[in-house]
Amino acid sequence: MTGMFDVSRKIDTFRMATAQAIIRISQTTMQRLDNGNSPKGNIVEAAKISGTLAAKKTSDLIPYCHQIPIDNVNIDVSLFKNQIKVIVQVKSIWKTGVEMEALTSACIASLTIYDMLKPIDEFLSIESVKLIRKKGGINDFKERSHGKITAAVLVASDTRSKQEDESGKIIIEKLREIRCDIVEYEVTPDDKSTIISKLKKFSDDLRIDMVITTGGTGIGPRDATPEATKEILEKELSGVAETIRAHGQRRTPLSMLSRGIAGIRGNTVIINLPGSTTAVSESLDCIFPGILHVFKIMHGHKHE
Repeated sequence: MTGMFDVSRKIDTFRMATAQAIIRISQTTMQRLDNGNSPKGNIVEAAKISGTLAAKKTSDLIPYCHQIPIDNVNIDVSLFKNQIKVIVQVKSIWKTGVEMEALTSACIASLTIYDMLKPIDEFLSIESVKLIRKKGGINDFKERSHGKITAAVLVASDTRSKQEDESGKIIIEKLREIRCDIVEYEVTPDDKSTIISKLKKFSDDLRIDMVITTGGTGIGPRDATPEATKEILEKELSGVAETIRAHGQRRTPLSMLSRGIAGIRGNTVIINLPGSTTAVSESLDCIFPGILHVFKIMHGHKHE
């Protein structure tokens, strides 16, 4: 089924887009504008007002565009020889880009100018409307990982076998998407000492870059993954766990009950995820690819 894209699983990031429109006018019209003799008033101010309104109303005009919270619209109108250039920049912090908002703004601003000048210029034309720059979204972070990353998946469960496990397999699929090399995949009982032993093996003996656990993060009597993880961590990445819970809390009020933590042991990043397949998928959506930046930092690269 075609239609609007589902962005409900995406995270909010800074978005920016710049669009340009060119309106061709006659030399006579340019002279009249230079003399302040426009038949319908100030074209620059009118273009800015109409362009700003258009950016905010884009979803009303383009059926498959999302309703986006617009943080800023900046419109510049410049006059050269026999053309008028409209540059629009739109900013937002949201789940999808603002290219259409910038383009719509540039279109409506240029149409406003066209309407105001058409009584005096029969050769008036809008020659081009195009996107000249965009920025933002998770794609900005996809190339920030440091080389090939090895990974292990540890499923903490008293009841599931590898054949029955789904959450661990979701993690493996996601790690393969970002081209991680899966070197270990194990299912272990909800036992603190056993989980500690596995995490030490992955980090100390095998020196795996990233270990993701699933399960054992709740408040049940056998849930011990956070306690086991905390005991062997050297540095805690509290922001990672906070981000996972905050992302989940916007989707279910039960996310606040998850006690997962994240941190570093040696050169190994360890992240606890909940046990449910839905929670695992949502958690992976919010931490990747940003979490991969940690490997650059650990290898001596500076923050960008």
